[in-house]
Amino acid sequence: MSVRSDETDENTAPHRAGFACFVGRPNAGKSTLTNALVGQKVAITSNRPQTTRHTVRGIVHRPDAQLILVDTPGLHKPRTLLGERLNDVVRTTWAEVDVIGFCLPADQKLGPGDRFIAKELAEIKKTPKVAIVTKTDLVDSKTLAEQLIAIDQLGRELGIEWAEIVPVSAVGDKQVQLVADLLIPLLPKSPPLYPEGDLTDEPEQVMVAELIREAALEGVRDELPHSIAVVVEEMIPREGRPADRPLLDIHANVYIERPSQKGIIIGPKGSRLKEVGMKSRKHIEALLGTPVFLDLHVKVAKDWQRDPKQLRRLGF
Repeated sequence: MSVRSDETDENTAPHRAGFACFVGRPNAGKSTLTNALVGQKVAITSNRPQTTRHTVRGIVHRPDAQLILVDTPGLHKPRTLLGERLNDVVRTTWAEVDVIGFCLPADQKLGPGDRFIAKELAEIKKTPKVAIVTKTDLVDSKTLAEQLIAIDQLGRELGIEWAEIVPVSAVGDKQVQLVADLLIPLLPKSPPLYPEGDLTDEPEQVMVAELIREAALEGVRDELPHSIAVVVEEMIPREGRPADRPLLDIHANVYIERPSQKGIIIGPKGSRLKEVGMKSRKHIEALLGTPVFLDLHVKVAKDWQRDPKQLRRLGF
């Protein structure tokens, strides 16, 4: 029986769908890569370690595949209860995905943090692992080559067989799509798991809270890197608005650990908080596709990172 050649490709390539997660020590470029692959701001990014706290899934849609990216907090040696919980989240995630991308920045030599993670990865035998060298825009080709060799050796030393080692710059948009090209063949054959057009399955409230938190961290990272949590209390459409001019009211609380931090967040005459509101509102409107009225309040939740009750209330 003859088959027209233009049909064969169509019929032979099975659709693949599955989960991939990016792991790496804090600030290794995991969130930036997730955003670049999905093509929209999905995960919170910052040049300060330890900003991702929720497992944010970004979804890459292709005609023949659906790659669901699970973004995990950076694995680190924990110093607080929050730290321990974050590490548990990471390990649970690794156990459930189809492929793991290990992010290692090109501009930093392999350190104890990378080794700590690689040892944990070596324990997970069945899941394919791709080493992704991030931030290649920050180094010259010689430094990059040295890093690639070091990663290959690290794998040999610990008995990890890298499915691929791929250099990438999410900021310069170099090889970003190649990362997806390499991850997709490692996924199981499966019909799409999410509707076309979905970019993330995070509840909108969680994503809105992350955008506010990112704006609140800007400019005060040195003083309050981990002390900020945001809870969106409610998101309700404003009543009595004409159908063509809707407005969404969002009420959110920004929590800090100590009364002395309140002034830092609010700023002189409330100027800082106003700026946080303006910045995050822009991103929220882009995300939700509707005009937003944002009502922000700063509250103190004493030592919330160490208190199990407060951690629960703040969503951890």
